[in-house]
Amino acid sequence: MSLTPDDVSRIAHLARLELQPAESEALLGNLNDFFKIVDQMSAVDTAGIEPLYTPLSAIQQVQLRLRDDVVTESNQREANQRSAPAVEDGLFLVPKVIE
Repeated sequence: MSLTPDDVSRIAHLARLELQPAESEALLGNLNDFFKIVDQMSAVDTAGIEPLYTPLSAIQQVQLRLRDDVVTESNQREANQRSAPAVEDGLFLVPKVIE
């Protein structure tokens, strides 16, 4: 995929950036270089390759240090909702903002 100067102008407009011509040319080169790398990576066949948890796992055995998934706090919904202006069935009620 190769971008054109018009593509860079449109991207800059969407991002609300004001680019000078030299900046626009440099950005065009940087973006095209980035997309070349993406194309190269997309061309690699990764079928059957397990994803790495961390780049270190490519060179050494890494044990994940995950905590047990257990509840550590009590349910304090009522205490948290005491200061709310409006609550119904345990849910905060808020004004409608979208018609």
